[in-house]
Amino acid sequence: MDKLITIYHGSRQIVEAPTFGLGRKNNDFGLGFYCTESNDLAKEWAVSSLSDGFSNRYTLDTEHLNTLRLNSPDYTILNWIAVLVNHRLFSIKTPIARRAKRYLTERFGINVNAYDLITGYRADDSYFDFAEAFLNNAITVEQLSSAMRLGKLGEQIVLKSPFAFSKITYEGFEVAEKDRFYVLRKARNDEANQAYLDIQEEEGDGLFIQDILRGGITNDDPRIPRNVSE
Repeated sequence: MDKLITIYHGSRQIVEAPTFGLGRKNNDFGLGFYCTESNDLAKEWAVSSLSDGFSNRYTLDTEHLNTLRLNSPDYTILNWIAVLVNHRLFSIKTPIARRAKRYLTERFGINVNAYDLITGYRADDSYFDFAEAFLNNAITVEQLSSAMRLGKLGEQIVLKSPFAFSKITYEGFEVAEKDRFYVLRKARNDEANQAYLDIQEEEGDGLFIQDILRGGITNDDPRIPRNVSE
């Protein structure tokens, strides 16, 4: 990552002064300001079927920021899932899922609040179903990893600390037209739905969460895919 980068925040409103402490706690990586280096992706996130949105543009000075790069080879897909289960609201349908949430948190959890900045993939819309299915023992970790690679999720950049917020400069905005970008957003969601149906039809050959629990598997096990994306 370059020291000085351009990032975009998709929103229903113009955000000239991002403020630390605002937002939803149940986002992927908890409370923070969620951005992307893709203007088009920010526009997709900004629109609904009924209204246009805005892609707010900023310059971010990343020098001296303590950054957690969840997509680096230092982490596995289970680190990403562990962060999600600590923040997103999952449907816990089985006793296995309850045990899995505890196990993932204890063995693979990361204290995201110890960082100024986080980069990682977004569990967008239907792609969240894959993570939930894995937690409920419906798909294998290999199928989960494959789904994430095929998903074209886009990497998000999340400001987590007051120091990170002090390093961002507002540069302007562009209108995100719903007639164009909602179509793209829906196509991405439809592709995810189809991929999910295809994976459900496959024979699960690999490690289910129950296998991981029973085997006491940890992050150094070579069977756990590293990186969400290749």
